[in-house]
Amino acid sequence: MNRETKIILTSFLFLVFLFVISLSVGRYHISLSDIIRLLMAKITGIHADGDAILNTVIFQVRFPRIIAAILIGGGLSISGASFQGIFKNPLVSPHILGVASGAGFGATLAILFSKNSLSIQFFAFLFGVLSVFLAYIISSIYKTTSTLVLVLAGIIVGTFFSALISLVKYIADPYEKLPAIVFWLMGSLSAISDKDVIMIFFPMVIGMGVILIIRWRINILSMGDEEAKSLGINTKRLRFIIIMAATFITASAVSVSGIIGWIGLVIPHIGRMFVGPDYKKLLPLTFFIGASYLLIVDDFARTLTTAEIPLGILTAIIGAPLFAYLLKEGKTGWEGK
Repeated sequence: MNRETKIILTSFLFLVFLFVISLSVGRYHISLSDIIRLLMAKITGIHADGDAILNTVIFQVRFPRIIAAILIGGGLSISGASFQGIFKNPLVSPHILGVASGAGFGATLAILFSKNSLSIQFFAFLFGVLSVFLAYIISSIYKTTSTLVLVLAGIIVGTFFSALISLVKYIADPYEKLPAIVFWLMGSLSAISDKDVIMIFFPMVIGMGVILIIRWRINILSMGDEEAKSLGINTKRLRFIIIMAATFITASAVSVSGIIGWIGLVIPHIGRMFVGPDYKKLLPLTFFIGASYLLIVDDFARTLTTAEIPLGILTAIIGAPLFAYLLKEGKTGWEGK
């Protein structure tokens, strides 16, 4: 077993450890022995008397939230790493093509018209995907295949939807709708249910599966279009497939959690510090690190204070200084050093 494989295995085991610990963390403390006992009871189908409250807390409240944190943290990290590879830019995040702003507008629009949580998630997902298609349409106007044009189109779309979000906030009821919109935009997993997990599970798994299957081709794209074409790669089609897979992941994540920044930007650089720029090893490690990171942040968000802290605030407070440190020390690992 080589060094990189050991690192990936260690990160997986650490995630499993955090999974069990997170089940016990909360205002209603549950011992590890009770958690193991209840998990075994769930597997075997044997339930002991007097465990109704514990079962409710673990399997209906904490378990869906933990699974969502793992999927969202890992998914955003994989999306960020993929975008950085195909755009050959270490400063790119999953929100570069306006997904977050588009999804945010869809959610604020649904909240404004008093839609239920399912409608909010649907509108967020729909507008998140729509924003990327708009970026593609705008970039296609220019007769060039430059990825820079696509990035600039994404910035245009993102700015446009951000302006629409501000407009909705301006006209929203300041006593009821506006607080709900602001809280949603800051990101949180407080309202996650098993239905939410089921809704995002398949699009996120499909999106991550597609990227993981063709991850070795991202290595070729990161070398440049000329080198990729000389190896028989259809760069335009491959880039579109990766972008759409990453978009499905990001839009699904934002639709249930709100906008949680910095994960897709910072975590891939941490992964490169350990295994270098080879995407065959980087993407699996990035998933485990990102999932563990968001799980830890969410544990702090729901335990530090009596009122839950929005995840977007914590990820920004932690992510910005960490990213500044990585840049200062030259430890982004972008060159495989």
